Amino acid sequence: MPTRGKKYLESRKKIDSLKRHALAEAVQLAIESSYAKFNETIDIAVKLGVDPRHADQMVRGTVVLPNGLGKTVRVLVFAKGEKEKEAMDSGADYAGGDDLVEKIKGGWLDFDKAVATPDMMGTVGKIGKILGPRGLMPNAKTGTVTFDVARAVNELKAGKIDFRTEKAGIVHAPMGKVSFGVEKIVQNMSAFLETIMRLKPSTAKGTYVKSIAVSTTIGPGIRVDAATLKDIGKN
Repeated sequence: MPTRGKKYLESRKKIDSLKRHALAEAVQLAIESSYAKFNETIDIAVKLGVDPRHADQMVRGTVVLPNGLGKTVRVLVFAKGEKEKEAMDSGADYAGGDDLVEKIKGGWLDFDKAVATPDMMGTVGKIGKILGPRGLMPNAKTGTVTFDVARAVNELKAGKIDFRTEKAGIVHAPMGKVSFGVEKIVQNMSAFLETIMRLKPSTAKGTYVKSIAVSTTIGPGIRVDAATLKDIGKN
């Protein structure tokens, strides 16, 4: 087992590992237990009663967090002609076609999200093995393969995240920075959890949301009472 640091152990003492908290209370505890010298990210982990090995039980989607993520998102757009200009006018950090593909082949990856117009996917496919493993490949299911590049860029800049169920049936997602405070983090989590509930597969049997946990980047996990979901939208 890895050895935990003194500060982590002190932070852990503040939290009852068996108790399940209301969402706002869990966020408050996470913020209070933060001890890092940097502005930590607050994350949420939701264990779902689905089997992601079956395509019809895979929970995958996107959500624009109302308060963003608290960080600058560098967006690259694969486009040409008027769409390339539209991308740059909308705030994209980089836009282009073959020139960007060659640059990426050479090892350049100084961007966080990528968007592509449908007519550019043949070109982008040449670097799929580079972008795919890094989660940077444009995908129509997440709204990043589109001719509406202005909307895509604006949403990503505003804090749009995409998520999908991992093998163990858990969905992880960042919800903002400790400096946001409780209210903004809870608003972001509410938007995320509303989306999770809306995406419940019709084939999922039994309890859909099995557990929820909140934590900071390097802090301990705090359990959330899943009954909190009935109040989502009222926070």
